[in-house]
Amino acid sequence: MTTPLLELKGVNAFYGSAHVLQGVDLTVLPGERVAVVGRNGVGKTTIVNTLLAIAAMRGGSVHMRGEPLPKLAGHTAAAHGIAVVPQGRMILPNLSIEENLKLGAALRRPGEWTLDRVYSLFPILAERRHTPGTALSGGQQQMLAIGRALMGNPDLMILDEPSEGLAPVIVDEMEKLLRDLAETGVAILLIEQHLRLVLDLAERFYVLSKGRVAETGLMKDVDRESLQARIMH
Repeated sequence: MTTPLLELKGVNAFYGSAHVLQGVDLTVLPGERVAVVGRNGVGKTTIVNTLLAIAAMRGGSVHMRGEPLPKLAGHTAAAHGIAVVPQGRMILPNLSIEENLKLGAALRRPGEWTLDRVYSLFPILAERRHTPGTALSGGQQQMLAIGRALMGNPDLMILDEPSEGLAPVIVDEMEKLLRDLAETGVAILLIEQHLRLVLDLAERFYVLSKGRVAETGLMKDVDRESLQARIMH
């Protein structure tokens, strides 16, 4: 049996006294593409924020490659090979494209992703490398956010609402890019409302409802209507 790359077991997470995640179990296998779907406000982003120690985990455990992660801190996820493309992209406004990318390599985790390789993947970033990151279009900023995450040489990339605010043609391009990334062995955990992207990209899904996993299954067993029904149930 394959050891999960990431495994959450009975995770309870809080913002202050607000109990958001309630006993969440979730796994991502090496190289797997997994989606988390659900209505707004059910705790999807809190999964990310728990790994980043923005939300406080008070109960349960997080394992990476079968080993329990130590007490979660802001840098723990990155140090263990988890890169996050956050909702809203979080491009730092006072830094150039190249400076934003170099931030992703701050921990100097070894691997194949370098500036040159990111630039070969996103030529527009190479052309504008000295431009402020926030001067880019929404789609280009998403490329920058993904490139910055890749600079950390992750084993797992978590994308939180990556299609937000993007034109459909850009979403289609991003889906192809993420499929290509998965072919290189990078696992993907996709938190997304855009069901077509979820259906086209993910192999497995979790439906989150009121901070709990309401259902999990294989993407090949659902269509858009049935997945939407599960979310709204």
